[in-house]
Amino acid sequence: MNDHSPYPHLLSPLTLGNLTLRNRVVMGSMHTGLEDAPWDVPKLAAYVGERAKGGTGLIVTGGYAPTRRGWLKPFASELTTRLQAMRHRQVTDAVHDEGGAIALQVLHAGRYGYTPISVSASSRKSPITPFKPSALSTKGVDRTATAFAHTAALAQRAGYDAVEVMGSEGYLINQFLAARTNDRTDAWGGSAEKRMRFPVEVVRRTRELVGPDLPIMYRISLLDLVEGGQTWDEVLELAHRVVEAGATVLNTGIGWHEARVPTIITQVPRGAWLSATARLKAEVSVPVCASNRINTPELAEQVLSDGTADLVSMARPLLADPFFVNKAAEDRADEINTCIACNQACLDHVFQNKKASCLVNPRAGRETTLVLSPTRTKRSVAVVGAGGLGQLLLQPVGQGSDGRVEGLDHRQRAAHDEGPHAVGLVPGTEPDGAGVGGGRGAFLLLLGQLGCGSGDLARHQRLEVGPRDATVGCFGDLLVHPGRFLDAELAGALGDVEGVGVTHLQGLHPPPQQRKAQTEVEGSGHQLAAVVGGPLDPRPELRGCELSVTSGVPGPPRTVARSRPGFPASRGSSRSTGCATAH
Repeated sequence: MNDHSPYPHLLSPLTLGNLTLRNRVVMGSMHTGLEDAPWDVPKLAAYVGERAKGGTGLIVTGGYAPTRRGWLKPFASELTTRLQAMRHRQVTDAVHDEGGAIALQVLHAGRYGYTPISVSASSRKSPITPFKPSALSTKGVDRTATAFAHTAALAQRAGYDAVEVMGSEGYLINQFLAARTNDRTDAWGGSAEKRMRFPVEVVRRTRELVGPDLPIMYRISLLDLVEGGQTWDEVLELAHRVVEAGATVLNTGIGWHEARVPTIITQVPRGAWLSATARLKAEVSVPVCASNRINTPELAEQVLSDGTADLVSMARPLLADPFFVNKAAEDRADEINTCIACNQACLDHVFQNKKASCLVNPRAGRETTLVLSPTRTKRSVAVVGAGGLGQLLLQPVGQGSDGRVEGLDHRQRAAHDEGPHAVGLVPGTEPDGAGVGGGRGAFLLLLGQLGCGSGDLARHQRLEVGPRDATVGCFGDLLVHPGRFLDAELAGALGDVEGVGVTHLQGLHPPPQQRKAQTEVEGSGHQLAAVVGGPLDPRPELRGCELSVTSGVPGPPRTVARSRPGFPASRGSSRSTGCATAH
């Protein structure tokens, strides 16, 4: 580790039981949909393996049910047999091969289960699911507590370095803890002390089965944010009891899923819940992990340096950029693809029973199908527009010895601003590095393996131009993404650049039935058709393609980036497999 790192606390190791983490970054649990089916195990392994390769200290999986009645949805993720544990070896090996550590989260959905067989502490229906749960019998509660421990033991057999018991976000353990959802009169309810018995038993039995060394992380709900939730005094009492029962680390959670108080959306300030974490940290003797709305290494470092927490959990930020930690360690934090907390492709997709991905990193969750690799011949290619798609294209840059990237930022004219659009290089993108600039609708230039000379890069530094001039003249091939921020005025300006001619332009505002937009641009003797409209595109009529770029010039194609097969290529293309190709 660099002793002069700007993030010394974030990058320092930490020992938990028999496990030493290489840094304090935890990738918090986030269900992606890759956990549910056995045929998706290789995809899950690639997904977590890439984040381990990116430097993450500890990765926590999406939740795995300890019983079928704890499923999140029909036939969802569970870990209840040795056969399932054996399959998980591929996942744990992928992380260990990259020097990382991984924990399996044990999660019982309770009344949040989207199944007619769901169970809970009582039969009170959740406001966010259609099925009324059955109340667990007294023996059923006891068996469920043991099932948690059994799943943890299977995780240990599968090679996981730790386990996390999910006691937050309104799932079953929360449902036992809160008077809102626990109206029992037996040994598992009726008073705050009895309501705490279930999570304490889960941790105690887990410790008995996994032995003294395996770290147990307990995800504790600091603030329920619902009527009838736990009081702060009850939260502190629970924390002490689960630590006494065997918890090694307390990971913090904020709010139930049914809470009406926003906790993680963009409008919630960064670090909004850290004061609650600091209050807990001051009261317990074990390491505490902070979470929720922490998405920059600067904030994470502050959380650790001021003693608010011992670890920092970031789930969505590592979905957005798997190399978050490495970039911070290499003093390249300005190149981190920052999570914007939009939830549109992660949580929204999961709640719609789709695979999770990321609006600013469409490759997330598709590491085995969107394989980005160097081309056989270097070219000069500009990718115009695209935002998240441009980020996707930029990822392979830097794999070669002379890979370079420049980013051009297209700032859309304000509604009442009559001035021209501005196009210029984004600050922080150096010609000798792999700086990535831009955001939504950004101008993104892919150089690297596709190549543009250093003289060309120097010539275009710090250039600010209007709509009648665009910095694309040095590129042999121009790929145009007709997104929301590339309007007719700017597109027309591309045709006025010397050596670049727009020969065909359509689909900037296509009708709903049109599922693709096509732009053919002639530049330096090359003609390319760009068909772009990913599943994350804000325009429904363009969804359905992850990336398809094909050429109208005769000759064998070469792959730039592989996409989902089956998307029809544009007319005049050389392939129809959905692979991005260029001549």
